[in-house]
Amino acid sequence: MTNDTVERITARTQQKIGLPALRPYQCEAGRAVLASVYGGLGHTITIEIARQGGKNELSAQIELLLLSRFANRPLDAVKCAPTFAPQLRLSMRRLWRCIEQAGLARASRREANTIQLGRARTIFLSAEPGANVVGHTAGLLLEVDEAQDVDAEKFDREFRPMAATTNATTVYYGTTWDDTTLLERAKQANLEAERRDGIRRHFAYDWQTIARYVPKYADYVDGERQRLGDTHPTYLTQYCLKPVLGGGRLLSHTQRALLAGTHERQSQPAPGDAYIAGLDLAGGADDASDVGAHGCAPPTGANSASRRDSTVLTIARLVYPNAGAIVREPRVEIVQHYAWTGTPHESLLPGLIDLLRDVWRVRRVAADATGLGETVARMIAVALGSSRVDQVKFTAASKSEMGFDLLGAINGGRLKLYRGDDSPEYREFQRQAETARATFRANRTMNFFVDPNDGHDDYIISAALAVRASRDAAPRKASGRVRA
Repeated sequence: MTNDTVERITARTQQKIGLPALRPYQCEAGRAVLASVYGGLGHTITIEIARQGGKNELSAQIELLLLSRFANRPLDAVKCAPTFAPQLRLSMRRLWRCIEQAGLARASRREANTIQLGRARTIFLSAEPGANVVGHTAGLLLEVDEAQDVDAEKFDREFRPMAATTNATTVYYGTTWDDTTLLERAKQANLEAERRDGIRRHFAYDWQTIARYVPKYADYVDGERQRLGDTHPTYLTQYCLKPVLGGGRLLSHTQRALLAGTHERQSQPAPGDAYIAGLDLAGGADDASDVGAHGCAPPTGANSASRRDSTVLTIARLVYPNAGAIVREPRVEIVQHYAWTGTPHESLLPGLIDLLRDVWRVRRVAADATGLGETVARMIAVALGSSRVDQVKFTAASKSEMGFDLLGAINGGRLKLYRGDDSPEYREFQRQAETARATFRANRTMNFFVDPNDGHDDYIISAALAVRASRDAAPRKASGRVRA
């Protein structure tokens, strides 16, 4: 079926049901999908559109066009996504909104996952690992939303066969991540097929393409670029559609240079400044050390840290941006490090409370509440007040979020270390910043760590916790009365 034929059929159907106009790049990808469906070609098509670029609207209009055209035939389209809630629920809501705009009274919702128009249906199925989806047939279309997050093994085993007997067109939607995802696998296969026969099967539209038609979108992405930095995985994948590599150093030479601050290390707070903290608790050693200032054991440096995990407390000053600044997050200036090795948590607790509550009077602290650290974090919350303590349990998701926030703060110039003083703490922080590694995993998550052969990551984790604490530490507003 030629493009002219597809356009005539699509235009006639759109005019009949009153769908709003799509942008040119959406139409280009949509025509390829419809040409494959109308012509019974059974193509596999990959569509990458930058975040908020209209991927879901394109998918909904394709679904409605096909339901309308094939309403007199008992055909099913199947759409899957990594989760039913919220992803497929949002897809159903968007399709139903298009139906309402078109005023199609014959449409109805069947069960909890089906929208029907005449005899044609679109069935929405979760691709979560435990979802039971076997038995469906995609006679009309098979769609994979957020394909970069769908498990490839489950898709191959349970979804791909749905299109086998009907030679149905399969469409993968999403944004790039790394070279191991279902989306990237389909994309590479399409690019190879294009080289063989010249038929375009892969469509990619980065943020610059969208900005040609939505000028305000360029301002938004520029703000994200300034906030996250040019090398942040989120900016590269979600907006530039460039995949991240499998892993490597967490921080490049440039990023480590960005950490360098010009402010001096402080031993006590300055009047009027606001402070936050990040506390990474050691795994729990049982050999007590001498108790030093504030009831804590004396700080230790790089030599002992390389042999045994340490408890590290990072104190940082918040510097808030001007009212007209594009980036609203405060700058986090690390002004002090405390580290203790081999000290039991119960011996550390009084001194930690003293430092956080009475010495630095921190506005907020993010404390490691994983495993043995849970009790310490809870006791700190009792002493400081629960609203001032973020008790962080390390999971794959929470640590990934911390890693992305850490990179964003560094790339955006919002995390700075005190001026180099050649102290053991400064040297250990720099050593960990240089040796820390990152790995990128499915579902757009990452892990960061220092290889055990290279030492520990307690200073880096503590800095990431400080960045997390800065997110909810809003500036205080002056209060009082004006004297007459």
